[in-house]
Amino acid sequence: MKDLIIVGAGGFARETAAAAAPAGWNVLGFVDDDPALHGTVRAGLPILGPVDSVLKRDAAVVVCVGNPRNFTARRRIVERLGLPEDRYATVVHPTAVVGAGSTVGTGSVLLAGTVLTADVTVGAHVAVMPQAVLTHDDRVSDYVTIASGVRLGGSAVLKTGAYVGSGALIREGVTVGDWALVGMGSVVLHDVPPGEIWAGNPARLLRKAEELAQ
Repeated sequence: MKDLIIVGAGGFARETAAAAAPAGWNVLGFVDDDPALHGTVRAGLPILGPVDSVLKRDAAVVVCVGNPRNFTARRRIVERLGLPEDRYATVVHPTAVVGAGSTVGTGSVLLAGTVLTADVTVGAHVAVMPQAVLTHDDRVSDYVTIASGVRLGGSAVLKTGAYVGSGALIREGVTVGDWALVGMGSVVLHDVPPGEIWAGNPARLLRKAEELAQ
């Protein structure tokens, strides 16, 4: 078993810890920049110190931060740490299915019940929440977040940093642009331009989200 430290101590971080242990990782604990958390325990694991403390430790790292209000945080922390690619863990829950021809990049997390059917490409530092289904020839770029219950039709494309909310349906062949956000439960029938927030059935533009990617 290889040692693992999880960056962040929120819900996604704790879910990742629960997935990592049965996947063969020895989870040492979490790191977080909130000093009030240091020395406390979350989900049975200690908060070891600030984020930058991973630079002094000999363990694999996975960055598990971000939410719909701040979905660029994962990229910012990865860039801030500047760790080599081989320091990052890829965590795949034992119940996730990674089909033939599919690949998952470094630093990415597939939680319980995730399905990649065939020839799906998932980039680096991608968060895939429980019960998401990615079908044939989907392409998911770095720093994407796919919330629970999302369904991607075949050959869908999620560009860098896109966020797809819980239960959203993305039609086959549709592209969601860089740092765009799709609201939960949305039905996306057409391409979503970069830096926009879309929601509804059918999904439509609500407002620009470009400032989130700064």
